[in-house]
Amino acid sequence: MKFCSQCGSGLAYRVPEGDSLARHLCDSCGVVHYVNPKLVIGALPEWKGQILLCRRAIEPRRGFWTLPAGFMEMGETTEQAAIRETLEEANARVELMDLYTMLSVPHFGQVHLFYRARLLDLDFSAGPESLEVELFSEADIPWKELAFRTVSTTLRHYLDDRDAGEYRFRSGEITVHA
Repeated sequence: MKFCSQCGSGLAYRVPEGDSLARHLCDSCGVVHYVNPKLVIGALPEWKGQILLCRRAIEPRRGFWTLPAGFMEMGETTEQAAIRETLEEANARVELMDLYTMLSVPHFGQVHLFYRARLLDLDFSAGPESLEVELFSEADIPWKELAFRTVSTTLRHYLDDRDAGEYRFRSGEITVHA
């Protein structure tokens, strides 16, 4: 960041008074420009023991499988974002259940949240960001073709919890070298 989005002046990078981290500061208008992690929100849609996955039509990881998810928009709740992303990517209608995983991805400045969800019907199809959409049984999940570690981590937790007969909230961190 080089210029202030409020007044166009050049920015300095230092610790503001009363803060503990360096930030982009505008000495002309006094605005502190905070850069915070982005929220990626999605759903783990279920139908009679099967999981709905989308094959990505966009980068990053075009052609790989993922749960329907994307960046949260201003003015929406996390629940609204999960429902919207599922509709956009899979043309699928879901009923959200519990917030299931929260995975920090600090090296990308993101936090991924996935809700367990129940598909309301089998009327789904690929949206503009998906090449195809398919229900997978546990045995058929394309593990080596999953787009992101947050997705594989969420799926592994889900399958472990399903086998144990109890779903519980999971949180963690996806590190660069894990």
